[in-house]
Amino acid sequence: MNETETLHEGRFLALQRDGRWEYVARTNSSGAVFILAVTAARELLLVEQYRVPLRGRTIELPAGMMGDEARFSGESLADAALRELEEETGYRGSRVESLTSGPVAAGLTSEMLHLVRVHDLQRVHDGGGVDGEDIVVHRVLLDDIDGWLVARANEACLIEPRIYAALYFVTRAGLAGAGG
Repeated sequence: MNETETLHEGRFLALQRDGRWEYVARTNSSGAVFILAVTAARELLLVEQYRVPLRGRTIELPAGMMGDEARFSGESLADAALRELEEETGYRGSRVESLTSGPVAAGLTSEMLHLVRVHDLQRVHDGGGVDGEDIVVHRVLLDDIDGWLVARANEACLIEPRIYAALYFVTRAGLAGAGG
């Protein structure tokens, strides 16, 4: 095992080298949480926002960082999921179910992601993010999701592949055609 050297550290990320391998590490969080949220009307909650590294708009699951600010230091996965869901979409949930965890991009970053499902959703405000975030909330019927994603891709939106992973869990839970 080689010693890790920090090549550059910014406000949120550090470029590190371990032997010949260079990768990025987060400096301000304990992981990322991605949220599968399906309303009682069988709508999948998605968010759209401009992403500077991609120079374009993306369609994504609601998501965020755990403990990314001092006031959220030490927050649990469930607390981060509930906070991020409400900030981004305006929906509040009462129960968080952990679905899976794993690396975000194993060859690029040490960051881990946690996919959760939030249950018992209630809309409490319009959403849109905090602190200058410009988030558009989409509520897409599960029966229409495939066509909707294709249409958005045809409009030059980049579709985050984690949506398709989340849809696996929708199908597994029996929500795709049965309601719930």
